[in-house]
Amino acid sequence: MKLKYILFIALAGFFLYSCEPEIDSFEYTSGSADFSTYVALGNSLTAGYADGSLYRESQLNSYPSMIAKQLKNFGLNAFEQPLMEGEYGILPGKRVLGFSMDCLGTTSLGPVLAEGTPEPILPIGKVVHNLGVPGAKSFHLLAEGYGNPAGVPLGLANPYYARFATSANASVIGDALALQPTFYSLWIGNNDVLGYATSGGVGDTITSPMMYGFFMDNLLAALASTGAKGVVANIPDVTSIPFFTTVPANGLVLTQQAQVDGLNAAYGPLGITFNLGQNYFIIADANSPVGLRQAVAGELVLLTCPQDSLKCAGWGSQVPIPDQYVLTATEINNLSTAIAGYNQTLEALAATYDFALVDMNSYMKDLQEGLTFDGVSFSTSFITGNAFSLDGVHLTPMGYAVIANKFIETINKKYGSSIPYVSVTDYRANVLP
Repeated sequence: MKLKYILFIALAGFFLYSCEPEIDSFEYTSGSADFSTYVALGNSLTAGYADGSLYRESQLNSYPSMIAKQLKNFGLNAFEQPLMEGEYGILPGKRVLGFSMDCLGTTSLGPVLAEGTPEPILPIGKVVHNLGVPGAKSFHLLAEGYGNPAGVPLGLANPYYARFATSANASVIGDALALQPTFYSLWIGNNDVLGYATSGGVGDTITSPMMYGFFMDNLLAALASTGAKGVVANIPDVTSIPFFTTVPANGLVLTQQAQVDGLNAAYGPLGITFNLGQNYFIIADANSPVGLRQAVAGELVLLTCPQDSLKCAGWGSQVPIPDQYVLTATEINNLSTAIAGYNQTLEALAATYDFALVDMNSYMKDLQEGLTFDGVSFSTSFITGNAFSLDGVHLTPMGYAVIANKFIETINKKYGSSIPYVSVTDYRANVLP
């Protein structure tokens, strides 16, 4: 199987008007909200993580940063972020589009590591308003000492939080409350399922919906106790992102009858048959009596599955694809059940604490079908869809602008405010070399 990456640049349409210039007045109103001190809590999506790393441009283009720019017209005092110094990111560095040669000698365009020296994760020595912590799960935001290796058991201290934690025993929620926010955004819970998903169901566990509800109730109760208003986003179906949808499970393409005959001879006793054309890969499965089986429709091969192994080492045909690179139907069901439980809880908590709720779950489904903003087409397609960056999980600056506008739409509807939307064409998608 050969994957080719081609970047599609969607051009925004511009309409020229020949009428005389006219200055339109826009009335800024906060409605029932107070935007003077905005604090954002969350994980890597809130931090602006992109292209497999955290770097200065990605942080400047985080969705909270975009929202904060729009709030300057509403009395926002300041919005500090824990910015990195450079543009190469942390080890192993960010990904960019470049050319590389595969095991068959074919050169193609795709994600490669950027040239440059990645920078260390060092403390920044100042208070910040963007408390997005890459890798954070719901309960991590409550954990005292989350940035302190000596204060968190089992080596779970987060170096990203250590950059801006106010003390060795600080918690993310505690630091947020200390800022005395008048308005907050919270998007947390993706990592409560994502670690399980990106490891093929073998490298992490799913936070139970009951425990997720307990943690979220504590977080929201703490924020609500300040009298601040806020907006919270629910959890989309993580299996809909390019990390899981780019490599087709039926990507074993057989072009010669000799290939078909050889595989049928080998797998025929197991009831597995092959034909010319597309076939489902052979995958490892500990629940199978023989430790392997053929994938079925709906199962997912991860973006991290080594392509040269599929092309030249017989993975998926002579050798089953290892479990950590595949999500089986059972594992997908585990994820769907958890996410449904999370979102049911968030809907109930929204009513209890009277906060605005962004339905990112539905929005991601719409994005799969395709959306258009400012003349630019967006989808969940890898590289060409404009929304997702080169790690297949996080967003491009243009994708973060789309997310920022969804937050703004929800805030305006809930609080009667008139925050203007972000212009998505002010930001980039993936860039050709």
